[in-house]
Amino acid sequence: MQISKIMRNVFTVLAGLIIIVMLHACNSASSASNVLDEAKKAIAASNAIYFESFAKGDSSIFIDRYAEDCCIMAPDVPAMCGPEAPRLFFRLAYDEVGLRNGKFITTNVYGDGVEYVTEEGLWQSFDASGKMFDDGKFLVLWKKTSKGWKMYRDSFSSNHRKK
Repeated sequence: MQISKIMRNVFTVLAGLIIIVMLHACNSASSASNVLDEAKKAIAASNAIYFESFAKGDSSIFIDRYAEDCCIMAPDVPAMCGPEAPRLFFRLAYDEVGLRNGKFITTNVYGDGVEYVTEEGLWQSFDASGKMFDDGKFLVLWKKTSKGWKMYRDSFSSNHRKK
């Protein structure tokens, strides 16, 4: 009889521990989901104003989307890295390519949202007359910085072959 009572107490304690572990796991998953949701919102907000820089001819809006240690890996040119990379890329896209507006379509965001997340999507580029002149796909590795979520690695390519 005494052993039965001890066993019941052991099972009760074990059941309690299992419940505590399960609740902790659920809270951790919910917390991770909230962190990722916050990253997704920050990315959407950044993407919403990204092309304003070209429409307004204001490189400061564009530059602020990127981390200071970023690399922009555009097709057909060497990677541009470091704090000057966004300014250099903006000048290239604005002056030489004629980019004046665009659109991002995020198809997925991967990661835990703690330090880095990866955004996958499609893009479209428009000229001064509003005509779409190119479109393609992209992968952006976002980095959480003291100034918020910033593009850390930006890689994209066109859906069209060079003529």
